[in-house]
Amino acid sequence: MGRLNLATWVDCTAVEGPGNRFALWVQGCVQKCPECCNPHMFDLMPQHILEVDEVLSKIVHAQIEYGIEGVTFLGGEPMLQAKGLSKLAAECLNLQLSVVVFTGYTLEYLQTCSMPGVLELLKYVDLLIDGPYIASMPEKERNWVGSSNQRFHFLSKRYSSSIERDPTYSHGFELRISLDGTLKSNGWPNQFD
Repeated sequence: MGRLNLATWVDCTAVEGPGNRFALWVQGCVQKCPECCNPHMFDLMPQHILEVDEVLSKIVHAQIEYGIEGVTFLGGEPMLQAKGLSKLAAECLNLQLSVVVFTGYTLEYLQTCSMPGVLELLKYVDLLIDGPYIASMPEKERNWVGSSNQRFHFLSKRYSSSIERDPTYSHGFELRISLDGTLKSNGWPNQFD
């Protein structure tokens, strides 16, 4: 099915899209937005190379273990790995899981670009959140986005635009401490500014 180069993943999170979700961050981004909260994911270098089937197994486990309602692809830049992610997204939809993608590219660009797999991936996306992060335009009201230029595109009927400001969902931050003492965070770290 293909391979993915992942920076990291979380089996269940409540701050990377609607409901409890499996979130995966791909490694590599050419946009390199100033003040991005994930600059360690910019480099186009191997990090965690996994077969799509391996990632799918982790998602199935999370669905059984945590009752996740969907998956979220972030980064880095997911569109740089759209070919593999499109295969994963198709399988997620077969499992009745929603697919949310955060990208620094605009939808208009993605619809006309020649990056492999992008148009295929868009066929399986329920919610696309697009646009580069712009630190001088902080978002204070909508869920999940860092800057006010970023847009929500509802590419299926699974979600409505009401989720952008729905207080049920968290515009939050999670911190995990593993058994070996390693800290792992996700969500929007600048929410307390």
